[in-house]
Amino acid sequence: MTNDSSATPTPLYTAAISVRWRDLDAFNHVNNSTYLTYLEEARVQWLQRLPGSWSDDHAMPVMAASTLNYRLPIEWPGEVHIQLYCARLGNSSMTVAHRIIDAADHNKLYCDGNVVMVWMDPASGKSVPLPQALRDAAS
Repeated sequence: MTNDSSATPTPLYTAAISVRWRDLDAFNHVNNSTYLTYLEEARVQWLQRLPGSWSDDHAMPVMAASTLNYRLPIEWPGEVHIQLYCARLGNSSMTVAHRIIDAADHNKLYCDGNVVMVWMDPASGKSVPLPQALRDAAS
């Protein structure tokens, strides 16, 4: 995904999100739980833009794990960019690395980490192979 081994990989997707007043906590910065909401919004935006099917009656994603490293507080008003990267593709899971950065200053890192998404059959509760559309987009 890069043309230079020292360069930052190209994101799978970058979502722009405006910080809302209601996202703030008593310390006047974005509450740490809201970071998960921002990340979810970015993942859903990315998945909805994939060509082909990534979910159906027999295969849908669930979040199995999340790691968030809080680097700086996000303040209001503000705009952030959520960058998503493919860290790992498994048989039925995908690890999506993420970076939350300032929209105006991409060197200002608010959060990084990853989430593990597993595709499962909702009727059986068992994991299923990753959809081909997802494999194609992430590789």
